[in-house]
Amino acid sequence: MRPILSAYLASSFSLIYQAPTSIAAFAPHPTFASRRVSSSSTTAATMASSSDSATASSKSCPKTGNPLPNLPIPDPLLSLTPGTWAYDTMSRRVNEEIFQRTYEENEETFNSPPFAEALKRLKDLRAELDAASTTKLRDLQFDKETDGRSSDVVDREEREWKEILAPYIDNDDTWLSAPWLVTEFYAYRRLIEALGYYDKSNPATYLYDPFLVAKRAGLDSSVNSAENMLEKVVSLPKTKEGVALAAAFALWGNKMDLSIWPADAENSSMDVFAKILHAADENMLHDDTNSLTEHCERLRERGDGMVDIIVDNAGFELVTDLALADHLVASGVAKVVTFQLKSHPTFVSDALEKDLRETVEHYAALLSDKYPNAQAAGVRWQKYLDEGKWVCHEDNFWVQPSAMWEMPEPLRSDMKDRCDLAFVKGDANYRRLLGDRYWDYSSPFQDVVGCYFPCPVCSLRTLKAEVGCGMDKEQVERAKGLDDEWMVNGRFGVVQFGSGATR
Repeated sequence: MRPILSAYLASSFSLIYQAPTSIAAFAPHPTFASRRVSSSSTTAATMASSSDSATASSKSCPKTGNPLPNLPIPDPLLSLTPGTWAYDTMSRRVNEEIFQRTYEENEETFNSPPFAEALKRLKDLRAELDAASTTKLRDLQFDKETDGRSSDVVDREEREWKEILAPYIDNDDTWLSAPWLVTEFYAYRRLIEALGYYDKSNPATYLYDPFLVAKRAGLDSSVNSAENMLEKVVSLPKTKEGVALAAAFALWGNKMDLSIWPADAENSSMDVFAKILHAADENMLHDDTNSLTEHCERLRERGDGMVDIIVDNAGFELVTDLALADHLVASGVAKVVTFQLKSHPTFVSDALEKDLRETVEHYAALLSDKYPNAQAAGVRWQKYLDEGKWVCHEDNFWVQPSAMWEMPEPLRSDMKDRCDLAFVKGDANYRRLLGDRYWDYSSPFQDVVGCYFPCPVCSLRTLKAEVGCGMDKEQVERAKGLDDEWMVNGRFGVVQFGSGATR
């Protein structure tokens, strides 16, 4: 365990931990100040660009001009090999588990008359996934007459997805033979298409979130764990140690990923988080916390830090992100925290601006005599939003599969010019940092990510996919010996820090 955490945790663990009573677990757009970017993303580069060759002879992405990783770029993960997490996800799990659960949670609504056409399209999509090995990809369908967004936003997204999919459609690729990252993001965008999410002519389907049941169950069940955690967060010292523990809370919050574990209201009485944190010393495969806290100290001394959190899941994990942001503002590390959020529902539990605001409102409305720390946090968080110390930014780039070295304008320039530190949360975002490619596990994070990212970057990741970099060889071998599924079950984590690109 990190030395700067051990003493603090030793004294506080007994106050955080409660013995679990069950083993079950969770398997519009914002207005910005002039320095903020708009909520629509610009042209996204396809993963099949020449920048993705096995040897990155040029250090600039030919589609965007952005810096590339310093190391030769390896091949992407496909979903063709039985026994891999990618194969299981695209051949079975997305359809049989995730979309089936989504149907069951919305069964009454989906079978209502206003959803008749949406349900037919959903069944067609699921039939494609049933035959994933032979079904070829197609372009997304857009209807500018019924789409509730502005025409330039629709045109831009249509162009982006055409560029992303063109190499695989031209190659007659299937759901399994195209890169896993592409098809997984594509599956959720196809779900949005099927359900008529942007169809303003149908009030029933327009902006209907098919994952709301799961998200709200996760929000409801988060409070007990959060109450104990927030008692500690509010008293964290305004020092390196405080940042270290706030980051540790945000890292292990990934254990509550709703896309892997179904939300279960019975777990609302469990404080499973403390047990996870207690095991952090065993489960950490690389730890750049010292580099992170030193950087945060410089921002604190400067007094005007601008920090972004690229958010992953709603529910308890989002609460830990809010707790991290709370500490960053309260301790003087950040003057403003910007939350980078998804622009439409995806990956079951991924957070939109509405999910963040609903979380804040839910916590602020809790009974103060039952949940004094969580309720006080909600009130405090609402004040941060009202005063502009917290800013929400949705962007289409965060719901697309392009590698992050293909980050488009104006998003990249905004982050480069404005942002002093970006926390990247969750596994899907981490996969995009790596282009979802087979890097050597020991390849330095700085040479893979830190050299191209537009600003200083800290990844807080628990491993849930078969990609990685910057991990200590000895720790990797130890993890392999402890757990056959060490790469995919979220047991192991990393804190990785990179300096950011120089141009």
